[in-house]
Amino acid sequence: MELHPLRRRDAAEWSRIRVANEAWLSPWEPSHGIPWRERHTPAAYRAMRRAVLRRAGQGTSLPFAVRVEGRLAGQVTLDNIVRGALRSGFLGYWIDREAAGRGMASLAVALVCDHAFREVGLHRVEADIRPENEPSQRLVERLGFQREGLLRRYLDIDGDWRDHIAYALLAEDHPGGVLAHWQQRLSR
Repeated sequence: MELHPLRRRDAAEWSRIRVANEAWLSPWEPSHGIPWRERHTPAAYRAMRRAVLRRAGQGTSLPFAVRVEGRLAGQVTLDNIVRGALRSGFLGYWIDREAAGRGMASLAVALVCDHAFREVGLHRVEADIRPENEPSQRLVERLGFQREGLLRRYLDIDGDWRDHIAYALLAEDHPGGVLAHWQQRLSR
């Protein structure tokens, strides 16, 4: 598994994977009233990439592509990063169904969290997850995120306002790193 910045040349591969994963991913993502295929064209990727890279240049986003065995398999982004007294960001991620269940998403999220805490200097990473998305809840819980509460009708996801469970991980929760914490859990 490797993480790298979003690359221009990944547009067609991203589009193919996202379209193939519609049933797997659409329940967890905003629809904006636009059909899935239209939101996942190579042109849509290029527009998303430009927007997220602009935010990255402003220091408010950390976008990473996830590659598994050399092929694009997902994305992890820390977005809406706030500096100052808060030093926090919101975690978002998705993984290709073909790569799911092998620990690749957990590994990618752990690496991004360690980067956020160490190199970027964040203190808090928040993940807001729909109550129905039990695999995502298990993922963040395995990494040591703590459940903080229910956010009622929080985000417009899959065509309606949906409740989300707020999870957070603090830099001091795992002094040895999130990756080391996850690896210790695996070895038990």
